[in-house]
Amino acid sequence: MHETFVFAGFGGQGVMFSGQLLAYAGMDAGKEVTWIPSYGPEMRGGTAHCFVVVSDKPVGSPVVRYPNIGIVFNNPSFEKYVNEIAPGGLLVVNDSLIEYPCEREDITELRIKATDIAYEIGDARLTNMVLLSAMLAARAVLTIDDLRAAVDGHIPAHRRNLLPKNFEAIERGVKAATQALNTQPA
Repeated sequence: MHETFVFAGFGGQGVMFSGQLLAYAGMDAGKEVTWIPSYGPEMRGGTAHCFVVVSDKPVGSPVVRYPNIGIVFNNPSFEKYVNEIAPGGLLVVNDSLIEYPCEREDITELRIKATDIAYEIGDARLTNMVLLSAMLAARAVLTIDDLRAAVDGHIPAHRRNLLPKNFEAIERGVKAATQALNTQPA
């Protein structure tokens, strides 16, 4: 297994933390991983993206040109990365904020109303956890238990009060992905 990812959105949406969390989950599960962040001119509100590689074998290069999986949080990120996903790949779209349709037929698109779900849970910052868990429900790169363990083990001390809400966001992301995948035409 060798999967490559791009996470992209505005600074402050949890883009970096979700990519870093995937890398931690992979590392904790005994996989080889890389995580490379890239920030726009502003930290909060500017563009941000990161690339992650999770593999069974040593990673030869952390550079990712055409990721297998994209998780996009907003319209500018969708526009930038929709055509960069490798054929046969997966594009997870925050359907709460992204209004553009995906016209590619050579990738799987998974649209999740992640920000809406996060607001229902009570914190918009949980959008990243909804999208990350939805991706893992669609592509079992790691298990949901691996993700839960990574959240528990790597959430910053000053955010530990959000642990129950993070776990709820994970469950809601899995449920939303399962529903979306079961309603897509074959």
